[in-house]
Amino acid sequence: MNNLIAKLEALLFLHGEPISIKKTTQILKIKEEELNQAVQQLDQLLTQDNRGLCLLNNSGSLQLITKPELSALVKQLVKQDLQNDLTPAALESVSIIAYSGPISREKLEYIRGVNCTFILRSLLVRGLINKQDNQYQVSFDLLKHLGLSDVNQLPEYEKYQAIKQKLNTNETLS
Repeated sequence: MNNLIAKLEALLFLHGEPISIKKTTQILKIKEEELNQAVQQLDQLLTQDNRGLCLLNNSGSLQLITKPELSALVKQLVKQDLQNDLTPAALESVSIIAYSGPISREKLEYIRGVNCTFILRSLLVRGLINKQDNQYQVSFDLLKHLGLSDVNQLPEYEKYQAIKQKLNTNETLS
């Protein structure tokens, strides 16, 4: 059971967003009753005073979140993130979103080859991207900052759309 709790905690941490109980049972290849027991045990572990996270179990979805009493620390981090320049990884991510969006987090991670949860959070907080229906796209504010009225005005946009279309056509044929 301890191994299951560790797997659950790792899964929730990596996913970074609410994940349905059904999807969690499928990924962990367990029954819902086993998951419920693991959720209860993980919740008990996290409610200890010396832990910074808590487990949110709401409407059939699970998510690891920061304990509310640590919100000042989180606000400080977000404020600091906003004051710093974008990292090369964030610039790469926003470029992929601009040319490929709307795009899911999973597809962005597939393209980049790394977990993008924290980069996406940073881009969302900065107002550079929007999220709708689990799809990310550049925000109006980013376009305005770039002096563009539409993503079609990005440099060589049509060229990359043709490449994207060709790749998507090849994916569906395979």
